[in-house]
Amino acid sequence: MGSREVLGQAARLASSGLLLQVLFRLITFVLNAFILRFLSKEIVGIVNVRLTLLYSTTTFLAREAFRRACLSGGAQRDWSQTLNLLWLTVPLGIFWSLCLGWVWLQLLEVPDPNVVPYYGTGVLLFGLSAVVELLGEPFWVLAQAHMFVKLKVLAESMSVILRSVLTAFLVLWLPHWGLYIFSLAQLLYTAVLVLCYVTYLIKLLRSPESTKQLTLPVSRVTQLLPSISRSRAFVNWKEARLTWSFFKQSFLKQILTEGERYVMTFLNVLNFGDQGIYDIVNNLGSLVARLIFQPIEESFYIFFAKVLEREKDASLQKQDDVAVAAAVLESLLKLALLTGLTIAGFGFAYSQLALDIYGGAMLSSGSGPVLMRCYCLYVLLLAINGVTECFTFAAMSKEEVDRYNFTMLALSSSFLVLSYLLTRWCGSVGFIMANCFNMGIRIAQSLSFIHHYFQESPHRPLAGLRLSPVLLGMFLFSAGITSVSEAFLCCERGWPARLAHIAVGTICLGVTLGTAFLTETKLIHFLRTQLGRSRLSDKMT
Repeated sequence: MGSREVLGQAARLASSGLLLQVLFRLITFVLNAFILRFLSKEIVGIVNVRLTLLYSTTTFLAREAFRRACLSGGAQRDWSQTLNLLWLTVPLGIFWSLCLGWVWLQLLEVPDPNVVPYYGTGVLLFGLSAVVELLGEPFWVLAQAHMFVKLKVLAESMSVILRSVLTAFLVLWLPHWGLYIFSLAQLLYTAVLVLCYVTYLIKLLRSPESTKQLTLPVSRVTQLLPSISRSRAFVNWKEARLTWSFFKQSFLKQILTEGERYVMTFLNVLNFGDQGIYDIVNNLGSLVARLIFQPIEESFYIFFAKVLEREKDASLQKQDDVAVAAAVLESLLKLALLTGLTIAGFGFAYSQLALDIYGGAMLSSGSGPVLMRCYCLYVLLLAINGVTECFTFAAMSKEEVDRYNFTMLALSSSFLVLSYLLTRWCGSVGFIMANCFNMGIRIAQSLSFIHHYFQESPHRPLAGLRLSPVLLGMFLFSAGITSVSEAFLCCERGWPARLAHIAVGTICLGVTLGTAFLTETKLIHFLRTQLGRSRLSDKMT
């Protein structure tokens, strides 16, 4: 498959994922806003920080390295060995679930059972849900590697919506169940997620007339299970060594990604109520990152990994592939920059209003608005880092991944120390400040790699980080106008004033986007081309 065909599939996956995620996330957004009105800050803190950290740490340590390594291989591979390697995530997940569960029960502060009942049961069931999800890992990787459009988004969205519906029902009718509610909802989420992948692939394998079935490297359901053969090794040792390299890196990346939750959980710098407020703001602020940046990053990581060869510089690879990769990287950087600037520029003036609509006075008073405004700046860095690391991790050789691990180790240590110090100094805002520092260093590392990678070629994809002066001026002008509008119209003057404030922002946003449309013609052409390919592919399938 040529680089342009792979690009078309990646664009199709990203655009389909984006549209479906927006729809389903809106439904989940409404359900969560309803649920928040029936919960205490302490329950939110325990569930969204303590128990979710247990679940995410277990799944991340057990599978992230396997995903990276097994999605990086070329077309010529023995998929039975790859699937064998992926099944090792299950025993690894059981190991991490038991170890971390013991830590959560024996070493960490246990909340007051009168305020947060059934904490021990919550720990056990969240650990079990992580193991259940790992049972679907081979099916997930197989689907991702063959770019099965919409399956991932539909499965995850359906799981999230059912979890939210069950949570809302139990919170409304059985509020005394405490953490039982969220534990059962989490188990439902993972069970539905795994069943979606398993059911889809089994049905596909039993439908020989399907064109997608012909692209799969397996022809029977039993070939998806672990298998032992005397004629070959149980796993591909090259993939296994790459997995170990990614495991060391993923361990550090998990500390960087969830660093503030580890500091909150192990160092007790915030009480459970403040943890709950911070996590709600964090989830709300990262909504755009999950809706837009994550599907793009995951889809185009696969594109870069398939088009580029890890062990070669740009000058030693097929120049047509390098040119396509450089053009795509430049456009993605421009898209990330514009999206991040839009959120940072308009988010400052609309943070308090958004929090008040979403969670009422619990969020819009106190530290909530300040946290949200700081988070908008962080989203800008998050957007750029997602694209740069997407390319970097796809193009790095094994030796470069190992060297990068040492940098990540130093960064992890400094990030944790900085998080602790800044939080002691200025409260929960310190977590966002430390995250901005962490993200800035990671961006600098990736930009250095990209610059070196294309140094011997005529392509300069980092030009995507440059904006026209007219567009930059429009962003600054809009930020100023909306800030003045907030001071006069929001948020204690009733709904007529709020609607006027929203109208001012809508006009400024429209003018800003119009300016971008006129000045960033290269990006507009890229988006039109890829969306056109996506629609054509949908019609053909």
